[in-house]
Amino acid sequence: MKLPLPKRTRIVTAVAAIGFIALLIAGPFASSERDECLFALALIIASALLVAFASRRPAFALAVPSVVFGGLLVAGAIKFKYLTTPLLAPDLVYFLNRDLLDVAHHYPSIMVALVAGAVLIPGSLILVWWLDRPRLFAHQRPVQRRALQIIGAIAAIALLIAVDSPRGPFSSVFDKGMWAMMNDRNYIVDFFASFWQTQIVIPKPDAGAEKGVVWTQSPTDNPPACAKRACATTRFVSAQEHPDIVSILEESTFDPSMLKDCTIAALCKVKMFQADGRTRAHGLATMHVWGGGTWTSEFALLTGLDHLSFGEAGLYAPYNLAPRVTYTLPRVLHAAGYRVIAIYPMTGDFINARNAYKDYGFDKFYDGQDYGLSWESPDSDLVQVFDRIYAQEKKTIGKQPLFVMMLTLREHGPHMDPYKTMPPPFDKPLFPGRWKPKDLDDWLNLNLANYLYRVSGSDAAITHIEKTLLDSGRPALLFHFGDHQPSFEGAIRALQKIVPPSVPDSNFITYFMLKTNYKPARSGYSYPALDISFAGSLILDIAGVPKDAFFQASALMRERCQGRYLDCPNKPLLGSYDNYVFDTLHAVHE
Repeated sequence: MKLPLPKRTRIVTAVAAIGFIALLIAGPFASSERDECLFALALIIASALLVAFASRRPAFALAVPSVVFGGLLVAGAIKFKYLTTPLLAPDLVYFLNRDLLDVAHHYPSIMVALVAGAVLIPGSLILVWWLDRPRLFAHQRPVQRRALQIIGAIAAIALLIAVDSPRGPFSSVFDKGMWAMMNDRNYIVDFFASFWQTQIVIPKPDAGAEKGVVWTQSPTDNPPACAKRACATTRFVSAQEHPDIVSILEESTFDPSMLKDCTIAALCKVKMFQADGRTRAHGLATMHVWGGGTWTSEFALLTGLDHLSFGEAGLYAPYNLAPRVTYTLPRVLHAAGYRVIAIYPMTGDFINARNAYKDYGFDKFYDGQDYGLSWESPDSDLVQVFDRIYAQEKKTIGKQPLFVMMLTLREHGPHMDPYKTMPPPFDKPLFPGRWKPKDLDDWLNLNLANYLYRVSGSDAAITHIEKTLLDSGRPALLFHFGDHQPSFEGAIRALQKIVPPSVPDSNFITYFMLKTNYKPARSGYSYPALDISFAGSLILDIAGVPKDAFFQASALMRERCQGRYLDCPNKPLLGSYDNYVFDTLHAVHE
């Protein structure tokens, strides 16, 4: 005689079924792409089957995918809203640490989601397990039941592996690439497809490359020019062989005059972006990310490489590329007698920074946490730390040249502090009625007010550092650049930007500025937009520091393709350069 199910079991089964249906509606069925819909649907059903065979609890089998996949949906949506990228599988490897808590501290919704997930996910599954009971195959004998469970579980696992395989029935889903996933909102598909995007791929030789291109410079083109022509002169109080070099990565910064609708000259024409008599090169800079991914801009500057060259896993350069790089800007400077230091505005554990900078070749890593710096620290606080460290270092090393890599942080999002927290004129909408609908207009005005207010702080900081360096009586070079555009939670795409026709995507454009207090051996460094990968060779050229084989090739490619790298229209030339860099020089080793 079949006994009726307890009321609580019927209720929990009904609730689990409703949750499962809701998951299907919000997940697979919300996708406009047929293959992606079927991919997510197959993953969910295979997971439910696996739990059903393993536990024999039907309500629990519906609850597990509902809670787990539903949690991925919520986490992906929250991360995309505030950090402009969905939750991807490599995030669990690289970012599941205390850095996540630091980020969550600044985004209350993320913190609430983390706490709720940590409590509700295990709690709800434990509750369903307790309320449900093993009922599947109840009419079978124990031996038969176990056999069915084992066979069914193995079949479900095989189905999961086949579905989530780049060579399986849904191979087209995996072809979209990591960057497309990072800008996509199909959260379940993106998460599971990204499991296979963690393998570094070193570029293979290009058979279509131009033959016979020479990628080495003559001594005349690569001289230690600064020692003879600029630095060791009587006009400097403290002559030294090469100039001190300070490179400042300006977080989430671009020239606001690039925005068509930024028409208030007093706010949009900012001094730090304007050339003067000490400017040796300046203009638009091409970045390889937008809205986030600062560490890839660090990687490009310090290595002369583009993380996009290495497949989807290149996005995690501080972890998987930094240990493999053969040539770096710090190593070239070391060979020329420099001391090389980094001033980091956060803890060195953030995105593996301390280890990555060691791999890049830095002598000293100054952890911002040791100096009281934090996410909220204004640039004025960072300037005080810079002054202290720079003075201390120069006192210690004397005439030895110094390279400083410093990062700012205040420009990072979110850009939604209330108007009342900012001083005039940033305490009200600056461009009311410019955009439709009204919600977008209100949001862009709030974000632009925040951005321009913070840029004014950056401008004051750059002005101070420029004076400290270039009026110091020592030869000096100052380079600063924006690492990527802010996202304004995605709304920045609605702003029209003024860029040259040769720029393929205005969302990847920021700025760079290079100044010296001496006249370099050569002038005329002008480009429609300079790829940040070429900034290292530009710094070496203007500093008059001899370049190694890699940076000689970088300088030649910079000039031959007018500052463009992966978007160079001369593909045979680009192929020749990449062949030389990766196949001859082995710039990145296995």
